[in-house]
Amino acid sequence: MFTGIIEEMGVIKAVAKIAQGSGLAILAKTVLEGLVTGDSVTVNGACLTVVSFDTTQFRVELSPETVKVTTLGALKAGDPVNLERAMRLNDRLGGHLVTGHVDGVGTVRARAQDADALQLLIEAPREVLRYCVAKGAVTVDGISLTVNEVTERGFRVTIIPHTAKVTTLGAKQVGDAVNLEADLIGKYVERLLREREGVPRPDTQIDREYLSRRGLI
Repeated sequence: MFTGIIEEMGVIKAVAKIAQGSGLAILAKTVLEGLVTGDSVTVNGACLTVVSFDTTQFRVELSPETVKVTTLGALKAGDPVNLERAMRLNDRLGGHLVTGHVDGVGTVRARAQDADALQLLIEAPREVLRYCVAKGAVTVDGISLTVNEVTERGFRVTIIPHTAKVTTLGAKQVGDAVNLEADLIGKYVERLLREREGVPRPDTQIDREYLSRRGLI
């Protein structure tokens, strides 16, 4: 589990093809502190497992599925990436609950300066947009952000100068792709409401057939 508060920007040192997908070597500093093989680190919002590391870099592997559903397959040597280690249970939750499981890829459709801040309009797939609400949370390339406005095809977020400086969002241009993760709580609420709709009404006959269809006997 993560918070969406980026610890540092790393740099892709090398991209390698391996039997089961791709491998990334990432130059970093902060996230290397206390790191052990098998730890989880989000790279642009995608939770990946550290397979090896040394004093200047760590290496992760991308499965074909990860390449398919995220932007990570397009990374090349020299590209900056947002990095965050998994949270500890006694840490402050500065952002929101983030799983590192990318729900879809969005596209920056508009970029505008608003005083010192940056406004980004991001087109999002339905599987993400359905959970977006004004003043709710969304994760963009691993960064916890507040949704300012929801449109028919996307949402608008504001990037403060600090976030623009210490993450990759400050350099995003119109047409750039970004990894998106919808609010986890929204997903659970939807699931619970959907199951609630299946609760039997007073006129429903609860018999052996009813219980069998629902796997209760």
